Amino acid sequence: MSRVKSALLAATLLVGTAGLALAQQGPTYDPAQLPELKGKVAQYTLTPRGDVDGLILADGTEVHINPALSAELVFAVRPGDSVTIHGLKARAVPMVAAASVTNDATGATVAGRGGRFMRARTPMEAQGTIKAVLHEPRGEANGVLLDDGTVVRLPPAEATRLAAQLAVGQKLFVRGDGLTSLLGRLVLARQIGPDSTKLTDVARPRMHDGHGHRGMMERMGRGPMMERGPMGAPGGSDAAPRPPG
Repeated sequence: MSRVKSALLAATLLVGTAGLALAQQGPTYDPAQLPELKGKVAQYTLTPRGDVDGLILADGTEVHINPALSAELVFAVRPGDSVTIHGLKARAVPMVAAASVTNDATGATVAGRGGRFMRARTPMEAQGTIKAVLHEPRGEANGVLLDDGTVVRLPPAEATRLAAQLAVGQKLFVRGDGLTSLLGRLVLARQIGPDSTKLTDVARPRMHDGHGHRGMMERMGRGPMMERGPMGAPGGSDAAPRPPG
């Protein structure tokens, strides 16, 4: 295993362990002891479920956060806010697996675990210029960010297969299932191409992908189980959390 993959795997395991520990009565691990990164939030990134699973900073850094913290995060941190992040940095790409995110102006800190929100997706199309390639915490590409802020997601295997069409600076037309909310705009790609007349099909994620089928299906919004929300019902609330103001 390469040093980069080893570091990213360690970051994923560490952040997951820290999240579980922080959910307990007395935190076992202190995220403040992890490396610190400061920056300004440009936008959220979304999972196929519609949860926030990270941030894009103004300098292009990709910040990964536990999607279960979606509701807490959007109330604590908004685009334009300056933040302090504690987590582990990737070696090869500008990416951080965050254990905590703090709003520098208010002092509000998000860490630990929380409820998950489920939102319906509808057929959607999007087009624009690719601004950045997005990744999973382990470093695998799993989508792109368009210049209008739209997040496009693909299974990692398909993102690798179609990498030539997903390069920064290229035009992209995407057709699939998506959603638009106060948190941003997301399209789960079923077809992509340089325009609507030259489309390539995107395969759906396989049940057994070598990385654990439940994790993959959860990431692509087809998981057999959902975490229970704060009221104890599967998925919490169907309504998107509304940031203050």
